[in-house]
Amino acid sequence: MRHPSRLLPRLKTLACTALLALLAACSTMDRGKPPALERDATWAVLPFANHTETPLAGNRAETIAEALLHAQGVGRVKRYQGNTQQEALFDAGAPRRLEEALAWAREQKVRYALAGAVDEWRYKVGVDGEPAAGVTLQIIDVASGETVWSGAGGKSGWSREALSAVAQKLIRELLQAGLAGAR
Repeated sequence: MRHPSRLLPRLKTLACTALLALLAACSTMDRGKPPALERDATWAVLPFANHTETPLAGNRAETIAEALLHAQGVGRVKRYQGNTQQEALFDAGAPRRLEEALAWAREQKVRYALAGAVDEWRYKVGVDGEPAAGVTLQIIDVASGETVWSGAGGKSGWSREALSAVAQKLIRELLQAGLAGAR
């Protein structure tokens, strides 16, 4: 049997390797200070811009965000059903589409709107093919059109993890930060 003092360096190496493996599936987030929001107000999920080469990535993120708003216990949640065509590469119509969606939200007497953009939505190329998602979110006061909170984040997962699961975790963490001041 080996002397315990000879095992210590190997255990340290093993511990460092395990820590590096945990950090391989990491995330980065920047988010603003959570505003005081009315949790029971009517909310709307507006079209998310798709800045990726992945078709319908914005629509996928919108669906996840809508479900997570319900799960976070916010009031009524509506989803803009207007023209959400966003598949053209380098889409120049996104600002106009957002203004149309905000006008719809005002007509619907919505208090807050959740808008966003998807900047990454893919499986990384390589041996492991890790899922990676990058999203920005904004909570907008519909009456004034002012962005009252914003957050951005990116997250990658393990090679056997679903891209939608990684995106869901990322969007959940961002929404929890934005809704932290809701009462």
